[in-house]
Amino acid sequence: MRKIYVFDTTLRDGEQSPGVSLTIEEKVAIALQLERLGVDRIEAGFAATSPGDLQSIREVAKQVKNATLLSLARCHTKDIDAAVEALKDAQDPCLHLVLATSPIHREYKLRMDKAKVMETAEAAIRYGRKFFDKVEFSAEDASRTEVDFLCEMTAMAIRAGATVVNLPDTVGFATPEQFGEMFKTIKANVPGIEKIQLSTHCHDDLGMATANTLAAIANGVDQFEGTINGIGERAGNTCLEEVALALETRSDYYGAKTTLNLGEIYQTSRMVSKMTGMSVPGNKAIVGANAFAHESGIHQDGMLKNRSTYEIITPETIGASSSKLVLGKHSGRHAFKEKLIDLGYSLDEEQLNIAFAKFKELADRKKNVLSEDIRALLDDNMTEGPKFFVLDSIQVSYGNRSIPTASVRIIRQDGTIADEASVGNGSVDAVYQALSKVIGIQAELEEYSIHSVTQGTDAQGEVHVVLRQGEVTVSGRGVSTDIIEASAKAYIEAINRLVGRQERERDGNIVIY
Repeated sequence: MRKIYVFDTTLRDGEQSPGVSLTIEEKVAIALQLERLGVDRIEAGFAATSPGDLQSIREVAKQVKNATLLSLARCHTKDIDAAVEALKDAQDPCLHLVLATSPIHREYKLRMDKAKVMETAEAAIRYGRKFFDKVEFSAEDASRTEVDFLCEMTAMAIRAGATVVNLPDTVGFATPEQFGEMFKTIKANVPGIEKIQLSTHCHDDLGMATANTLAAIANGVDQFEGTINGIGERAGNTCLEEVALALETRSDYYGAKTTLNLGEIYQTSRMVSKMTGMSVPGNKAIVGANAFAHESGIHQDGMLKNRSTYEIITPETIGASSSKLVLGKHSGRHAFKEKLIDLGYSLDEEQLNIAFAKFKELADRKKNVLSEDIRALLDDNMTEGPKFFVLDSIQVSYGNRSIPTASVRIIRQDGTIADEASVGNGSVDAVYQALSKVIGIQAELEEYSIHSVTQGTDAQGEVHVVLRQGEVTVSGRGVSTDIIEASAKAYIEAINRLVGRQERERDGNIVIY
């Protein structure tokens, strides 16, 4: 069975999703979870973007021991030097160079002819090899590049010392047949192709990222690049979990598999969703809430007779246990700790004490606390990052013949308390108007969504919001058995992200190229 290497770019391309801005602590936490998942290569960021991104890569490099660590770099000396600095503590560092090759990029973005593109890329690869044993070269927009020129660029990269050559579908333009044929041609016509690994990186603009990636693998690609939950620029990247499960389930067809620990997929998906503030759609393949749900009577009948009639993979495969083991207000600390271990959480004593106290609060409000409730509770309460504002209390007055009114109390980072009240078009609007006043920050609510974590009238509700201030968008998520409280928590988390981003900009830690 041929091994397919997994290159995760959640921390780089994934963070480029509008509204996503991860703290250093969040990046480290995600990287360590990706390591538990068994990812072969982790692209930790783009070191030359800012001092903050360089520092976050360094912190990730200090802690990740079992995966290759990469920093993206353009074919500029200063970018490569920044990557050298960022990866100096990595156990297994690799430089990831990128330069566009398609006619449209050559003419309008780079203003280079073919010869200049090749010369620039070769010089960068040779310079990079002075510092790195491993160098990956990406021919940006490969799917819209002349195939003969791609062959020339790949051959040059091999001669210059690249160890991986990545041919991406940068704008999601390719079709599976065309994309597979491109790799077949490269494999057949490039001298020394057996000396390197071929890679691909697909975007989902036309909804074909997973199909294109699988077509590339079927035609000899050794590595694919993707993100958890498919997040990333525009419509996102190839969903790492979809390709991994497709290869696992259809190994009879592809004759290839990853070496991922598939049981960590669900936990990784939840962590990325929480820390980025990007909810997973219910109908999302593999990790969506409905991926293993069956409502049709015909489907339910088949499932009761034999699960394989309608489930080609099981929730247990990805670590989404269907267990109904229930904890409640009488459950002890030891049982709670064992449940966390069973769910894949590893907490120190201080974190365990905080989590147990939150669990007891939840158990007083909810009769049966299920696995999903505990996951939501942990995701909502155990994340790092500065808390500029914390919700202390909330009071709402609502009637169908009266004007909704809300009063809120917050605690600022310096410990001071502030109160405010407001009216609105509805309960949530009144709460948001009051929070906007008391915090003193104006932001437009661009997106608001609710979904239930579990079933029943006492289920926890999960609220996701996106706020916009000028050209900046941030997201937040809140969980509670009370949907108004969850809404307030989501709004405050988004505001905390916005303030954190503004502080980093003032410190000179964010530069957008």
